[in-house]
Amino acid sequence: MRSARTTRTARTARTTRTGAALLLAASALLLGGAGAAAADDASPSPGASDDGGQGPTEAGTSFRTAQLFQAGQHATADASSGDYLYWRVPVDAGRRPTVTAKVTFPASSVRSGDTTWQVDVYDGLRRRQPCRYGAQTKTLAPDQDTVELRCALRTVRAWAEPWSDDPLPGDYYVRLTAVGAAQGDLGLPMTADVTLDAPSAGGAFAVGGRLGAPLVPGAALSGDGDDSASADSTDSAGPGSGDPVVGGSDDGSDASSSPAVETVAQPADAPDGGWSSGWWTDRWLWTGGGAVAAALAGIGGYHVTRPRRRPTPPPGY
Repeated sequence: MRSARTTRTARTARTTRTGAALLLAASALLLGGAGAAAADDASPSPGASDDGGQGPTEAGTSFRTAQLFQAGQHATADASSGDYLYWRVPVDAGRRPTVTAKVTFPASSVRSGDTTWQVDVYDGLRRRQPCRYGAQTKTLAPDQDTVELRCALRTVRAWAEPWSDDPLPGDYYVRLTAVGAAQGDLGLPMTADVTLDAPSAGGAFAVGGRLGAPLVPGAALSGDGDDSASADSTDSAGPGSGDPVVGGSDDGSDASSSPAVETVAQPADAPDGGWSSGWWTDRWLWTGGGAVAAALAGIGGYHVTRPRRRPTPPPGY
């Protein structure tokens, strides 16, 4: 009797150890794949560039001619005060963009009064996005040569209701201009430096659903979206529509033949790593870890609370 009971106890313990080992192996496999996926997703992160962040050296003067650069790069342009300068940056879902713009006047520049500068950010539907924080508008005194503006946007969502103005994946347009300047201070030479950082916001901001196509120019032409996205992309807005780029050649060519417009309808307008590259969130870790912990707790609880069956003695014992 004691031998049978010992054999049954050993078999039960061996089964419990085998089940626990299988669960631990499954959890290790899950966490290992999660780490690899997170590393793969973090390696092409658009929050920083590998080459030091050098972007275009010119700016557009409308939505149509906005110059493309990647998050983490520095876009520069030599222009004049009073110009409308446009750039565009592809931003994927789950990112939290922050735009920083710096305006610098030469030391020899002489201004008669204060100049107010402003940076605005528009999404792929040309909707002006509000800044969560940051000095979006600043005034530059005559004795100052540099002013820096900043605008931190909300987290880009993978999907949103049609009536909402939540930021969605696609191109984000950055417009820099002087909104208040004396007439005699317009046309003075200046240099603009714009950058956009887009770190990941984490799984806490992940939502279900996704767009049929990112809000980029020419998405419908490349077969990745519908006609409405293309129509929103090709309509120009703002002053200077159709103007050539600033800082480039001034040979008199219009926007229809400028190199900036030729890149508008290309499907290559995507962040580093492609669209929806941020499919991985830390919610997978919490879900997998919770499932493994629940399974282990169930096995342990059963092992502790299972009834102790006493063997029935043979007749006549």
